[in-house]
Order: sequence, then C-alpha cells, then structure tokens
Amino acid sequence: MSYQDAQTNAAGGQSLLTDVLGVGSARMHPHANKFHAGNGEDGKHYWLTPPDLYAQLDAEFHFTFDPCPYPKPADFDGLTCEWGDRNYVNPPFGSIIHHGRKKGPTAWMRKAIEEQRKGKLSVVVYPVDKWVLMMLAACGAQNVRNLGDVKWCATEDGSQGKGTGRHIACFVLTPNVQIEAPSRPLAKVASNAGLGLVPGKEAK
Repeated sequence: MSYQDAQTNAAGGQSLLTDVLGVGSARMHPHANKFHAGNGEDGKHYWLTPPDLYAQLDAEFHFTFDPCPYPKPADFDGLTCEWGDRNYVNPPFGSIIHHGRKKGPTAWMRKAIEEQRKGKLSVVVYPVDKWVLMMLAACGAQNVRNLGDVKWCATEDGSQGKGTGRHIACFVLTPNVQIEAPSRPLAKVASNAGLGLVPGKEAK
C-alpha cells in the first residue's frame, strides 16, 4: 500500500477521506466517521501492507511502482500519473475528494484497467465480502485470489491490527497474458511493520 490520503483541506477543514463502511457513513461529516478518525480502540490508522505479505507478492510479481504510497509525496496523484510496468496497488478503502469530486474504488479499478491496456501489470488489493470471492472461485474466475482478513499495519508505528473483518481480494491484472495461480496460498497474516514502494524506486 500504502496510503489512504488523510490530509485535510486547508481552506474548508474537511478530510479527503469519507469512509469505508458504506453509503450511510459516507454521508457523515468526514471527521465524524471512524475510518478517518482511526481505530475505535486505539485511534491508529491501519492502512499499511504487512511486510511479509508484500514480500511474497513482490517475489512473484517484482513490483517497480506504487501508485498509492504512504507517506504520499507532495503533488503526487496516483489517479492521474503514469504508472510503472509492474504495480502494487493498495488504494484507500473509502472515498476521497479528488479534484473536487468524490472518487471511490471504481476510480482506482478504472485506472488499473487503463494501465493494463497500455501493457502494464497491476496487482490490486481491496476488501470484499467473502461470499463474493467464494462465487468467483466457483465460477472459475482467473487471477483473483483471496488473501483472507489481512492484518494491516498502523501508519503511526507499524504495529499490526486485528484486520477489517472482511477478506481481501487480490486482483492480478496482467497485460493480456494469463498467469498460473501459485502452488500454495499466500499467507493471510504477516509481520508488524513496513511500507510499500516509493514512486520511482524499484523493488529490491
């Protein structure tokens, strides 16, 4: 991942984030919904990919770019910039205000598909209901993996949280080339620190 952009609008004092919880909570003032405010128990923001999980994905896909970095560099915009050849995409799990308009996961998926059409690979992770993944598997969907309830890490100190209670789908968008599923499932839980790539830096 690696960011959910939690900056504040200097003019209006409103957060760029709405909420991960759905339509009802998205209507709340941004400062009132708990995704922006942080975890209800400790106030932390569990947004970062566990390093062991990232390492497993990186070993397979060899990422060169992160369009959702944390911390986000000044003036960086993952929805409009040119992505790399091999991208790890852990977008905000709620909506953001982007150029004056509300944008949610559809915008990130649309961008990933756009980059795929340019011949680029993207691995996109996003929470979905478990039954959706069950049905995708039953229908024979290819290049969609279930990472389980990932225990994301806190931006404040890298500590590992309890998970969101939802399974994380891993969508592998290849440049018009099918890939085989790994011989063993990816670990559902990883260790307790780490960030994604900084834009422009290659994975090592």
